[in-house]
Amino acid sequence: MLAGPANNNDATVVQGAPMRIFIFKSEARPELRAFSAELDGSRLPKQFRPWRAICAVSPDRDPPHELSRGVIERAIRAEGFQLWRSSKKD
Repeated sequence: MLAGPANNNDATVVQGAPMRIFIFKSEARPELRAFSAELDGSRLPKQFRPWRAICAVSPDRDPPHELSRGVIERAIRAEGFQLWRSSKKD
């Protein structure tokens, strides 16, 4: 389930502990999404700015669309983000 407004938005990434994952949408490329551990999206690729935070996934929930939390978290730890393309046009 996606996180609600009462959640702590601390972006501290602890090695091995599940993280809160923020989901962003690119305004430049509407089908492009990104996962980040930072609410401000400061590590997201600049070429696809502006980015808009659209929701968050709490540490005890699965990411949307059956995407792998482990793969997402490894990419965030290594690169600061992970990109994915939505097939839905919104």
